[in-house]
Amino acid sequence: MWFAHYLRLGEFVALSGNTLWAVAVSVGLALPIFIVSGLYRAIFRYSGWPALLAVARAVSIYGLLFASIFTAIGVTGVPRTVGLIQPILLLLFVGASRALARVWLGDQYLNILKRATRPKVLIYGAGSTGRQLVAAMANSYEMQVVGFLDDDDRLHGHILNGQPIYNPADLPTLATTLTISDVLLAMPSLNRKRRNEILTQIRTARVAVRTLPSVTDLAQGKVSISDLRELDIDDLLGREPVMPNHLLLAMNIRDKVVMVTGAGGSIGSELCRQILSVEPEKLLLIEQSEFALYSIHQELEARLAGRVVLVPLLASVQDEERMCEIMSTWHPDTVYHAAAYKHVPLVEHNPAEGIKNNVLGTFRAARAAAENGISDFVLISTDKAVRPTNIMGASKRLAEMVLQAFAATSPGTRFSMVRFGNVLGSSGSVVPKFRQQIREGGPITLTHPEITRYFMTIPEASQLVIQAGAMAKGGDVFVLDMGQPVRIIDLARRMIELSGLTLKDEHHPHGDIEIELTGLRPGEKLYEELLIGDSPKPTSHPQIMKAHEDFIPWEKLEDKLKALEIALNVNDVSVIRLMMKELVIEYVSNDEIVDWVYMEQEAEAQTLGLGA
Repeated sequence: MWFAHYLRLGEFVALSGNTLWAVAVSVGLALPIFIVSGLYRAIFRYSGWPALLAVARAVSIYGLLFASIFTAIGVTGVPRTVGLIQPILLLLFVGASRALARVWLGDQYLNILKRATRPKVLIYGAGSTGRQLVAAMANSYEMQVVGFLDDDDRLHGHILNGQPIYNPADLPTLATTLTISDVLLAMPSLNRKRRNEILTQIRTARVAVRTLPSVTDLAQGKVSISDLRELDIDDLLGREPVMPNHLLLAMNIRDKVVMVTGAGGSIGSELCRQILSVEPEKLLLIEQSEFALYSIHQELEARLAGRVVLVPLLASVQDEERMCEIMSTWHPDTVYHAAAYKHVPLVEHNPAEGIKNNVLGTFRAARAAAENGISDFVLISTDKAVRPTNIMGASKRLAEMVLQAFAATSPGTRFSMVRFGNVLGSSGSVVPKFRQQIREGGPITLTHPEITRYFMTIPEASQLVIQAGAMAKGGDVFVLDMGQPVRIIDLARRMIELSGLTLKDEHHPHGDIEIELTGLRPGEKLYEELLIGDSPKPTSHPQIMKAHEDFIPWEKLEDKLKALEIALNVNDVSVIRLMMKELVIEYVSNDEIVDWVYMEQEAEAQTLGLGA
C-alpha cells in the first residue's frame, strides 16, 4: 500500500487514517483468500508454473474485491487508482518471493552458476549442421557455444542464431580472449585435404578438437550433442580413403556362404561387418575366445538385415578335425583367415604358441579348405612378414609360403594372401593407447623416436582385403598401398596438440604431456616394409598391388613342417629359431631368447648349479 501510494502521488507518505484502514482491509482480504487457495501449504522450492498460476488466481480474486471497495466505491483519503495499483504490486511481490524461494532453496542458483562456468566452445562451420548443433547445445550443461568460425569472409562480423561469426585466422587470439576450450568441427561433408588444413590451423591455438560423424552417418538430418566425439582415427591419419569397388566387394560374398576365422579380433570383426553389409547367404563366425565370439555375434545380430544367417562357432584353427567338420557341414564358398597372434612382444615371449597358431593353424585350415573344395581361401598377412626380425613376422611369412605351396598343388582352391601394415584403432594400435595416456595426464610411452609405420583404418583395410581376394588367381600375394609411412612420434605430437594440450620437453619444460622413450621391444623394427622384392605389379584396383615372392615347393616344405611341429611340441626354442631361419631365409633376429618358459628354466638351472 505504501509503495502504491508513492507510484500514485510521486512521493512517499505516512500511512495514517483511512490509508491505514486500507492496509487492514488488504490484510483482512488477502489472508483468508490465500489460506483457502492453499498458498501456505505449497512447497515452493519444488514448485513450477502451476504454483505461480495458483498465486495469480488468488491475487486476482483479492484484486477484484479490493478494487471494488477502493476504486469502484471509493474511500476518502485513498486515491481510486491505488485500488488497481496495489493488487498488481501484490501479485509481483508475492510471485517474486515464491520464485526466489524456488531458485534459492531448490538449488537452481547452483545450476545457474554451473552454466556460467561451462567450457566455452566455437563451432567451425556456420552451415546447416553448425546451426543444428547450436540448437542442440542450447540447454547443455557441458558446453557453452560463444560463436562460429567460418571460411566465408562475407560472414565475418555477422550474427547467426545469436552467435557472432569469426575469422578462423583469429582463433589463437579468440582462444585467449574468450577462454575457448574446444573447437567443434561441424563440416561432415568436407574432403580430407581441406579437413587436414583446418586441423593444422587449429593446432596452433592450443584448443581441443571434437568432430561430428560423416555426412552419411548424419543422413537423418538431426544433430545432437551425443554425435560429438573425439577426432576420427582417419583424421589423425591425414589421408583420403579410396572408395571401394562394389563389384569386387560382392564377387565372393553376395548370396554365398562366407567363413571368417578369428571373427572376434580387430580385423576379423571388421571383416564380418563389411561382409554382412554385402549380404551373403550365411556368415560363419569362427573364434576360439568365447567372449569375443559372443560380442561380435551380438553386435552383428543387432545390425542384421535381410535374410543373412549368422552361425557363431567356437573352434581353434589348429584343430583340423573341427575345421573339416565345419567346412563339410556348411561348404563355405570363401574363407577369410584372420585368426592369428599378432602382438610382436607377446609372440616373441611365447614363440612356440605363436608359430603353432600362425603357421600350423593356417596350414590345417588351408588343408581342410582344399579337402572340402572351398573356392577361395584368403589369408590376412602383415608387413612384418617382410624381412622379419621377430617370430610373429617370420611365422606370418611362413604361413604365406604354406599357402603359396598349396596353391601350386591344389588348383581346386584359389589360395591368396593380403599383406598390409598397421591398422589404426585395432586392439594393438598405438592410437587408443596414446588417447588413454593423454587422458591420464601422460606421459606417452614410445619405444624409439625414429620408429615409423604404415597405417590404414580398419574398415578401409577390410574392404581392400575383400576386393583383393576377389581378384585372386591362385598363389597371389597382394600388397595394399598404405600411402606414406608415418613417424609415430609425429602422430603422438599431433594427438597432444589436437587435445588442446602442449608437448613437454627440454624446450618446453612447462608443457602438459611428456613423451617418454622406453627402448625397442624384443623383435621390434624401426621401419616396416611391404615388399621383399622391388617389382610389384599393378592390378585393376589403384590401392592393390601384386608381389612376386619366392617359396619352397610343397614336396620339400611338408617334411620341414613336420620337423618344426616336433620341435614346437617339446618347446625346444633354440631349435625352433634355427628352423625358422632355415625356412624363412630373410628372417634375421638377435641371438637372445626371451621365451618366458625358457628364461625361467635357465634361471632355475643356474640357481641349482650355484647351490650344488
